[in-house]
Amino acid sequence: MPSLLSTYPGPPRFQYNGHMQTIVPSLTRRIPGIVYNRERLTLSDGDFIDLDWLRKPQHLKLVVLTHGLEGDSHRHYIKGTAKLFHDTGFDVLAWNCRSCSGEMNRAFRLYNHGEIGDIGDVIAHALAQKAYEQVVLVGYSMGGNISLKYASVMGAQLPAAVKQVVAVSAPVNLITSAPLLDLPRNRFYRNRFMKKLWAKISYKAQQFPGRLDLSRKGQVRWWKDFDDAFSAPVNGYRDADDFYTQASAIRFVDTLAIPALILNAQNDPLLSPECFPHELARRMDNLYVETPPLGGHVGFMLNGDLHTYAERRALAFANGV
Repeated sequence: MPSLLSTYPGPPRFQYNGHMQTIVPSLTRRIPGIVYNRERLTLSDGDFIDLDWLRKPQHLKLVVLTHGLEGDSHRHYIKGTAKLFHDTGFDVLAWNCRSCSGEMNRAFRLYNHGEIGDIGDVIAHALAQKAYEQVVLVGYSMGGNISLKYASVMGAQLPAAVKQVVAVSAPVNLITSAPLLDLPRNRFYRNRFMKKLWAKISYKAQQFPGRLDLSRKGQVRWWKDFDDAFSAPVNGYRDADDFYTQASAIRFVDTLAIPALILNAQNDPLLSPECFPHELARRMDNLYVETPPLGGHVGFMLNGDLHTYAERRALAFANGV
């Protein structure tokens, strides 16, 4: 489909650049009235993840929400999307990736941008609970890449109830996006992610003695070094290059069988130009790419509105607009 002309009017004036549009919502945004019901799901490999639900008996539509790197179901963008969809007739399933719900998972492996088995288990579980007529996948950042890759890899084998997928601020090409964390302007994000991930890697080393060489931490200079030494072996990849190649959703979208929207801001500090696949969208019937000039990373705030443009855009796409 042709690239979409965005109608995003821009954020509040004081959010004057991509960093402000990224950081301010994360620090200040609050979504009232969300009280999840939590369920623990045993996965096909015996590990577990925690699912957070908003449900009403009469709802036969479901949105499955997938958070970003080191996020969870209580992040502002997940709760905002949950509230908007639930208020307009959807059940909500906000799932927490392994190790992200407040309790470390049991298996050696963690989660990563390319893992789609878990979201597959989540969707299968949801469809076994209720005869949903429409399931919409909405993912943010890493969760956007996971959702899009899952829908793409499944292709025609996707459960029939899954009708649309929306990927917001999604690093659909990790080969070119991951190195951006090493730029001086992105030090804040790098340090935040690295601190949280290193704590989990250290925990895994205690859980599974001899499986990880923590002495390699001293050799980590670039983000790719960390992925070579730790992310790749924990998650079953040969090295960082193999991880980035296998995880990038953009490599699989040619098999999409449902409408998909990529909503990525041009001033997103964590996305490379290869994450704006306009030319690819022009060759496909069901891939929509919208790249407003502003929005930051998982920002997209609106003046005087509880909800962001990304949340409202996801709901409109789910409704065929």
